[in-house]
Amino acid sequence: MDRPPSACARTLRRLRTSRGWSWSDLVGHLQTAARALRITRIAAAQPGSIRRTVARWESGKSTPDEQYQLLLAYTYARTPTGAVALGPSSDLAELLDGLAAAGVEPTRLDELTTTVAASITSHGMSLLAFLGGALQNDLTEALADPTRVDLPVLEGLAHANNAVNAQIGSVPFVRLHLAQAAIVDSCRHLLQGTQPDIVRTRLRDVASRSYALAARIAFETRDDAAALRLHSDAVATADPAAPSQRALIRTSQTMVVYYSTGDITRARRIADAAAQDARRGPSALMRARAHALQAEMAARAARQRHAQAALHLAWHDLEGDIGGDPMPGAFSAGRLRGFEGVCGIFLGAAEAAEQQLTQAAGTLTRTRESVQRSIVLADRALARLHTQGAGAAETSAEQLHECVDLVAATRARVPAQRLRQARLELRPWRSEGFVGDLDDHIHTALIGL
Repeated sequence: MDRPPSACARTLRRLRTSRGWSWSDLVGHLQTAARALRITRIAAAQPGSIRRTVARWESGKSTPDEQYQLLLAYTYARTPTGAVALGPSSDLAELLDGLAAAGVEPTRLDELTTTVAASITSHGMSLLAFLGGALQNDLTEALADPTRVDLPVLEGLAHANNAVNAQIGSVPFVRLHLAQAAIVDSCRHLLQGTQPDIVRTRLRDVASRSYALAARIAFETRDDAAALRLHSDAVATADPAAPSQRALIRTSQTMVVYYSTGDITRARRIADAAAQDARRGPSALMRARAHALQAEMAARAARQRHAQAALHLAWHDLEGDIGGDPMPGAFSAGRLRGFEGVCGIFLGAAEAAEQQLTQAAGTLTRTRESVQRSIVLADRALARLHTQGAGAAETSAEQLHECVDLVAATRARVPAQRLRQARLELRPWRSEGFVGDLDDHIHTALIGL
């Protein structure tokens, strides 16, 4: 007796038939994707062989291997009309759910999403790329009458916001700006209406997170005026009853203010406000993050005692009971080591700083952490130089090569500034070959010939 098709098999069949495709049609699309992605094994295969493979998937006798997973994701990341669709309720999201039901690991699904998003948006990104078809329809009705917005629409916007955020480090910021603009504009319009308290509270939460992410993206694309304004909007919109979330926004605002204006006094005030919010909130991880940022701002202002006290508080927060923390991804011990290291550079503890930054770099290995890793690597090279040990300058220059590659890949602004600072401090060795090699790498990767 034949067993019923699995959830994954049903999903694959539904995705194909909903587009009116035969097996041969799907094979054609898969081979087109294989040629675009240079997967020669499948691009050169006989169509009949691939049709039999598709039939086995849809009967539940097998599941797609990793190469076919990528090709299916690439295919279903576009609508039948060719528009990019990566968000909730999209065909791509449905495919990923089907693969998850077949036992594909979450890390593999994240890798698929990242790879496909980077590849499929290389020719441009739609404003609605992260807003799935069903969400677009519901959102259109809500925008026509903001009083009618409901929680499912807001959850869809929240998922879309998270989907954009998840692509930082893999998709260029200029592309993400287009997608985030649609979410921000939707939130602004919906806030003009009146809603029941439960809906209004959730709307404010979604809007504040959307503004904060848009501020980050604006900063990375060198639109400092927009970044500062959006961060102010994010803080003003955040629910006072959610102090941990407001603290998270203010930690991001601190860095944008410091790097866009150079005003350390203003940045310290915002960091202090973030710490005050965090102390009123339920998240120990958020408290640790806010205290760590307080420490860095104090160290940059040469306030050693304040920096050391803030670091002590950060470790105290992390060493407590953080199981079940409401903001599990907000911070980690590895990232705190990075803050310790940068504080050590400014406070004259270069050797300890180098060790701390090496430990931090060892924990930042995921694609999503590329921006943070490049910052830590630049700081580690600077700490190495400040040790003034034998060969410190050459080792520092060598350590910066990976940072150059990461900055070239992410185009993130803060790592680029940290890299620039480390290179400036290598000026006394500018006639040395190892500095020349580094300059060649910087020129090739970041400036071009």
